[in-house]
Amino acid sequence: MKEILQDLEGAFGDRVTVSEALGQTVVELPAGEIVSVVTFLKSRGFSMLIDISAVDRLERDPRFDVVYHLYHLEEKDWLRLKVQVGGDTPSVPSIAHVYASANWAERECYDMFGIRFRGHPDLKRILMPDDWEGHPLRKDYPLTGTRPLPPLVHE
Repeated sequence: MKEILQDLEGAFGDRVTVSEALGQTVVELPAGEIVSVVTFLKSRGFSMLIDISAVDRLERDPRFDVVYHLYHLEEKDWLRLKVQVGGDTPSVPSIAHVYASANWAERECYDMFGIRFRGHPDLKRILMPDDWEGHPLRKDYPLTGTRPLPPLVHE
C-alpha cells in the first residue's frame, strides 16, 4: 500500500492529500480529479469499489463530502477517497465507466443527497418515488418529509 500511495502522490502531487483516520488510509482530492485517481488506483490493484456515499456538513462550505470506499483484493487493503462539493446543485464526475458498481451507488447518493454525477448513464431516483420532492438525507430536509406516506398494507 505504501508504494501505491507514493506513486499516487508522485502522479498527482499536491492535488491529493493522504492521511489516516480511524486506522484507514484517506485520500482527499478535488472533484475534478476523481476519474483520474480511481482509474490510477484501479490499475494498481484496487479492483473493487465497495460503496459511494456522502456526508452533509450543513454548516460548512463546501457542504458535502462524497466518500468512495475501494478495496485491494490481493493486499486486503481499504482506501477511502473524499471529495468536497458544494453549491446549489452539487456535482462530481461519474465513475460508472471505471467501476460498474458505481452506477447504483451514484444513483442512491443522488436520490438521498441530491448530488449529481456528471456523465452518469442513467441518473434517476433509485429509492424514492420518481415524483418525490427533496433529498431525505440532507440535514435541512424536513423531519416530517414533504408529503404523507401511504398506509402500510399487511398481507
